[in-house]
Amino acid sequence: QPQLAESGGGSVQAGGSLRLSCAASGYAKKNYCLGWFRQAPSQAPGKREWVGFIQPESGRTWYVDSVKGRSTISLDNAKNTLYLQIDSLKPEDTSKYYCTAGPAVGAACFTSQDEYNIWGQGTQVTVSS
Repeated sequence: QPQLAESGGGSVQAGGSLRLSCAASGYAKKNYCLGWFRQAPSQAPGKREWVGFIQPESGRTWYVDSVKGRSTISLDNAKNTLYLQIDSLKPEDTSKYYCTAGPAVGAACFTSQDEYNIWGQGTQVTVSS
């Protein structure tokens, strides 16, 4: 049974960095994507914004514009662990971050949360100004 478990969230001042981890197991390892979504306090319940993805077979990554250039998604295959490093954190990065796994669409990844059915429980990131 697929399982994802996030860790690494916390409270940090603006300008700081965090690395989130997601221990993953039991998911299909072909034609799939691993990624991160987040839900800010201002968003409607259940509504999540995509943050970034990695397609493990190709190593390609994608990032939403708001984190591009200051975020890195990586995958340690030996540890079956997905990471999200965010630098230069901003108050608007305050959200609950979720990792997810789901099918790839060709050589790319879906950006809609509706296409993903495997989720972790989330980890809270709070950035103070």
